[in-house]
Amino acid sequence: AHIIASPDPILYQKLGLDPSLDYDKAAFGISTVTPSETAVIMADIAMKSSGAQIGFVDRFSGTLIFTGTVSEVETAMDAMLTYVSEKLNHTVCEITKT
Repeated sequence: AHIIASPDPILYQKLGLDPSLDYDKAAFGISTVTPSETAVIMADIAMKSSGAQIGFVDRFSGTLIFTGTVSEVETAMDAMLTYVSEKLNHTVCEITKT
């Protein structure tokens, strides 16, 4: 669970995101989860808990990337980790940020 604030626009492109659409909010969150289907649940929680937008979700690898303002991404990450910890009984890591 990692938050990147103010990433360079080239990083958006390398991740397959469109900087012209996603860069204006200036942060993104990245997480990987097992079982991998949980990424879909986490994507839903991210969108419903904040103004974050989904950049990428893969139900096979468990990877989730979402974009938004720093506060939107932080809110989404907190909500996702709280839900999977408390409701699904997953062990979660701490959120890191750069």
